[in-house]
Amino acid sequence: MITQSQLGNGVAVVTEAMPDAHSVTVGFWVDASSRDEEPAEAGASHFLEHLLFKGTANRSARQIAESVDAVGGEMNAFTTKEYTAFYTRLIDTDLHLGLDILCDIMSDPAFRPDEVETERQVILEEISMNVDEPSDLVHEMVHEALFPGHPLGREVLGQRSTISTMSPADIESYFRSHYRPESIVVAAAGRLDHQSIVDGLNQRFGHNTGAAPPRTLRAPAPVLALSVRHRPTEQAHLVVAMRGLARGDGDRYALAVLDQALGGGMSSRLFQEIREKRGLAYSVYSYQAAYAETGAFAVYAGTAPERAHQVLGLIEGELEKVANEGLDAREIALAKGHLRGSLALSLEESGGRMSRIGRGQLIHGRVRSFEEVVGYTDAVTAADVARVADKLLNGPRTLAVVGPFSEDDFIDQVA
Repeated sequence: MITQSQLGNGVAVVTEAMPDAHSVTVGFWVDASSRDEEPAEAGASHFLEHLLFKGTANRSARQIAESVDAVGGEMNAFTTKEYTAFYTRLIDTDLHLGLDILCDIMSDPAFRPDEVETERQVILEEISMNVDEPSDLVHEMVHEALFPGHPLGREVLGQRSTISTMSPADIESYFRSHYRPESIVVAAAGRLDHQSIVDGLNQRFGHNTGAAPPRTLRAPAPVLALSVRHRPTEQAHLVVAMRGLARGDGDRYALAVLDQALGGGMSSRLFQEIREKRGLAYSVYSYQAAYAETGAFAVYAGTAPERAHQVLGLIEGELEKVANEGLDAREIALAKGHLRGSLALSLEESGGRMSRIGRGQLIHGRVRSFEEVVGYTDAVTAADVARVADKLLNGPRTLAVVGPFSEDDFIDQVA
């Protein structure tokens, strides 16, 4: 059962009881991330992801780690372009240890200079690793081209220049400004009692008050048609992308069906045509991302450089077919079945359920039940898919390439 409350200071609390579970996962979801940073703060949200578990006024980083390890638990965090999450998974009898640690790091992080310097070096290494990994770099390039000059096109990790110069005071200022109760959702799933969690949060976190600055939404500039990065790689990494749907768009279930049928699995058009039929790529898939005011829809393939133009032609061909003809009934049925089953499987453990309800409450303001989501998916028609395909796939596209090429090698295909 999913239960929702709100603390007096504005924190939203959503829980899902799993009486047969032996674990509980608790997470703080913060409605702030890289898109909310000023240019000089680029990477501050991701820096905080590294720092908050590094100690508070009352606990050292070692004490936090030992406390969780001693009970067989785990803790982690992640940063997206629009939100950041910190969570811990524990045996249900240790729930209040998890609340103690999470409320402490979210209330009073220490930002000790030595820890900041250590994590600064770790993040700089992470940036270097990302640049050196072409299959990661190409996705960042395509976002920059899709949203030129816009915060959504910004690299979540930040830039070497900003990470190198960001002081502990700068990071703390960003934290105090954006990590405010009215911008936080606390989600928990597992063997739990909702009111006990609410009471525990009130005791540990109820004294915090305030709202973060309002998020500024603005339309992105027109997409850039081509972005090529020369690398002497053994594979060419290609991404064809276009603007997608905003996270609140009513057509998002139809887009999920389209995404799954086009490149979401082994039976998808792209996998069958490019890998199974022709053996031109090991990895080929499509994906989508939804943001507050817009979104992204993309296709990735990795192939031998001498086959890059052939693979790109096949991708473009499948996009054109779907844009003009939609999907057939069998493809739609297969996609719906996969989406239904993958959602069910993701709910098998407390971490998956915590993520679903936390994300739902944060970005939609409510959590849809499993049955409600399945109902919306099952209601998608061929006409719905055709409408979304026509809207997205016939719009402006961008091509990002990493490999032994120059822009001149692809000018003709994006003209």
